[in-house]
Amino acid sequence: MLWECDCSKKLLDQEEVSHVAQTDAERGLTPEDVKLMKIQFSAYIKLLGYHAKVRQRVVATAIAYFRRIYTRKSFSEFDPRLVAPTCLYLASKAEESTVQAKLLVFCTKKIRATFACLFTSPDEKAHRYDVKDILEMEMRLLEALDYYLVIYHPYRPLIQLLQDGNMPTDMTQFTWSLVNDSYRTDLILMYPPFMIALACIYIASVLKEKDTRSWFEELRVDMNVIKNIAMEILDFYDNYREIPGERITAAVSKLPQRL
Repeated sequence: MLWECDCSKKLLDQEEVSHVAQTDAERGLTPEDVKLMKIQFSAYIKLLGYHAKVRQRVVATAIAYFRRIYTRKSFSEFDPRLVAPTCLYLASKAEESTVQAKLLVFCTKKIRATFACLFTSPDEKAHRYDVKDILEMEMRLLEALDYYLVIYHPYRPLIQLLQDGNMPTDMTQFTWSLVNDSYRTDLILMYPPFMIALACIYIASVLKEKDTRSWFEELRVDMNVIKNIAMEILDFYDNYREIPGERITAAVSKLPQRL
């Protein structure tokens, strides 16, 4: 079947993705702080990828790496301002679309002002990493990921499912955007890609008033799971799409300052 893959071996539950590392908790970081930082750094990686001119799949893989890293390591131990560009560097190689580390260093400087809320130190030289830092962090990330770099994305099953359901063309771009935004959540770590794709189709069909009930019944999928995924995406839109900079700054300021 189109959704068969070994991704289920790597899926995590809600408790695992929401866990706050002890060293982070000791610095006062809460689950909400961690959630906000992951959302903002996902946006940071996306803009970094745009300036580095990489494919969307590379960005998606980088975000998945970033989120998986912090289910295993702490923000205090692994500075996200270095982890983010390194994840993009690693993803570009894993997706055979290599970007030079030097270019990423340039791009981080270019977008720094846009994400000023992530750089809270009054010292302008703080958190300015170079190529050597990215290459060193790459090795640490590989170890943290157990050298497993395969990420299964919802994009391919989405296209197949849209074709299978004879969905109108206006559903394609809409559902594609929903899938993109799903990476602002931890869903990619928790559910098989085809389930995320189905949830995006479900949201789109409801909002566009397209009756897909019989089609979903034919698929024989657990609609409770589909609806749970859909609710997570909608919660992002309702509560986290626009996050005040001061909320991000308050969370990031709890991290160690590195010069």
